[in-house]
Amino acid sequence: MTPDQAADRLAYLAAEIARHNRLYHDQDAPEISDADYDALMRENAALEAAFPDLVRTDSPSLTVGSATTSRLSKVAHAKPMLSLGNAFTDDEVREFISRVRRFLNLSTDEIVALTAEPKIDGLSCSLRFEKGLLVQALTRGDGSVGEDVTSNVRTIKDVVSELRTGGNLPLPETFEVRGEVYMSKKDFAELNERQREIGGKIFSNPRNAAAGSLRQMDSSVTGERPLHFLAHGWGEVSERLADTQREMMGAIEAMGLKVSRLLTKVETVEAALAHYRSIEAERATMPFDIDGVVYKVDRLDWQQRLGQVARAPRWAIAHKFPAERAQTILNAIDIQVGRTGKLTPVARLEPVTVGGVVVSNATLHNADEIERLGARPGDRVVIQRAGDVIPQIVEVLSRDEDRPAFVFPTHCPVCGSEAVREEGEVDIRCTGGLICAVQRFERLRHFVSRGALDIEGLGEKTIDEFLALGWIKEPADIFRLSAHREALLEREGWKAVSVDKLLAAIEAKRAPDAARLLFGLGIRHTGIVTARDLLKRYATLPAIAELAQTIIALRDATQPVLGEADARFRNRLDKAVAEQIGVENVGAAVGHALADFFHEPHNVAVWDDLLAEVTPPPFVVETQASEVSGQTVVFTGKLLTMSRDEAKAQAERLGAKAAGSVSKATDLVVAGADAGSKLKKAAELGIRVATEEDWAAIVARAG
Repeated sequence: MTPDQAADRLAYLAAEIARHNRLYHDQDAPEISDADYDALMRENAALEAAFPDLVRTDSPSLTVGSATTSRLSKVAHAKPMLSLGNAFTDDEVREFISRVRRFLNLSTDEIVALTAEPKIDGLSCSLRFEKGLLVQALTRGDGSVGEDVTSNVRTIKDVVSELRTGGNLPLPETFEVRGEVYMSKKDFAELNERQREIGGKIFSNPRNAAAGSLRQMDSSVTGERPLHFLAHGWGEVSERLADTQREMMGAIEAMGLKVSRLLTKVETVEAALAHYRSIEAERATMPFDIDGVVYKVDRLDWQQRLGQVARAPRWAIAHKFPAERAQTILNAIDIQVGRTGKLTPVARLEPVTVGGVVVSNATLHNADEIERLGARPGDRVVIQRAGDVIPQIVEVLSRDEDRPAFVFPTHCPVCGSEAVREEGEVDIRCTGGLICAVQRFERLRHFVSRGALDIEGLGEKTIDEFLALGWIKEPADIFRLSAHREALLEREGWKAVSVDKLLAAIEAKRAPDAARLLFGLGIRHTGIVTARDLLKRYATLPAIAELAQTIIALRDATQPVLGEADARFRNRLDKAVAEQIGVENVGAAVGHALADFFHEPHNVAVWDDLLAEVTPPPFVVETQASEVSGQTVVFTGKLLTMSRDEAKAQAERLGAKAAGSVSKATDLVVAGADAGSKLKKAAELGIRVATEEDWAAIVARAG
């Protein structure tokens, strides 16, 4: 994978994981399984490890949960509510202990005691007590800011309004207890039965039911729901009550809050794993859902020394359970189209109970997975789930060989556009883009986002409203919204001031920056940096369209030599496409993506319609004299105050060239946090190195 491809994939992963975080944490409506989410996170981590200079400021590895968008009040946490790293095997648990030893420089015979307790699949919540009285309860939110659910939490019977005191136990001035709000399996089943009787919302699992119940605007609704609270730690405390995790949890229990009966202290890895096995054996009979066991370093002074990485403490890890399995019949395979155009095969199953949940659908991931399994409707299959919303098929047991194999569609089932798979990709995607109904929301949201046209006032809620009304379907429709002014004034929540402000913001973008407009169309592999690089040479958007048509003709004219292998032909074609583009750091993947977009007549119609409404001026890189004018600058490491795209744009504005690698031609290396090989090479070559703060000063001096 090239750096450009890695950057585009990291951008996709950041957006996709953020979307799934919003669905899970904010809307209680996840679309993918825990395993699929973990796979996305692991891919992101692997790419960041391979390309440390491409780590984004919005990287999922630097964030926790999701920024809340509900109507509940937002409150900053006194101390961040972190996520946990995951272990999936015994060896990964052993490696966790080894990392602790290495970090603390402990000898091999030094005991590293741990606490071990079940990991409840609930909603994280923080309870703040002052002088022993409950004064505030917050959800985790994005880890920094949560939702105020104080009145709702007061209705939970397990939550005391005043901490108990007694004996020698002091009562801290401030004591923030953290834990999980959950719903038992029995209560969940009874709640859904009542919901069916009254025609209410049916919850998919106990975690979603608990989250939806806790985040009600009306606390009386929460009070009618059978919620529970189990403590597993703490946040801000004015004074520590003990020297170990186990003793602190004992103090919390003594104050009247429940902790797990299976919380224990272990002094070896083998003892930790044995406790994991015993909890796993009890899993099916436990009254609530759990998805693993959490280990924490017991000594609090060691916890303090270990500290944290971006989103998780170094002193704790969650050991996830393996998936639960069952056998059933695959009745059909349907193709669903996601908001990013990905075609996902979904298995329709004969309903079967797995881990206490009735399952009738499962993911088949992609076309390669269907081919690997050889899955066909009518097969007897094995499915698995591990607290997952959508389980997966892992094995085909038997079939009637007379039945034909499943054929993956070559066109989008929603809009009829071509469905293509790019070189090196496993996913097949609809090329319909803005004309595909299921992609419209995501594409329009991206089009008006801050990095693209940046139209103030046109947020997700407003886009959703206008889509439902049929006022917008494609970007050009945004510039025709003034025709709906009177109708908009009659809608709830809209006043003349807000309507006119929105319409003025739209009108202000009639002559947008060409690179932002190109980026805003959401064409694959065409990020803002690539869009700028293309327009530096081609200057106008019509010229970009001509380039795409030239590549289409090149692809049609280029045929494989008789007997030539597919890979060899593809390499020959890719080289020709890259040469046709003729832009440094812009490869064939970009050219193919542009050709795929303009090969669809309806995409061309969308493009022409948009350019009839807006008039982007020819793209010009405006530069100003500075101390780095004419120099080559390389940015490396994690930039904390700006994105890498913004840094490169600043360099261009100052008349410098932003390069991706360090060489003798490099004049300046700007090193962010955790800079690696490029910083080392700069030192070897004697190249000037500046910090992020130094770079900010250079920009400031240029005015």
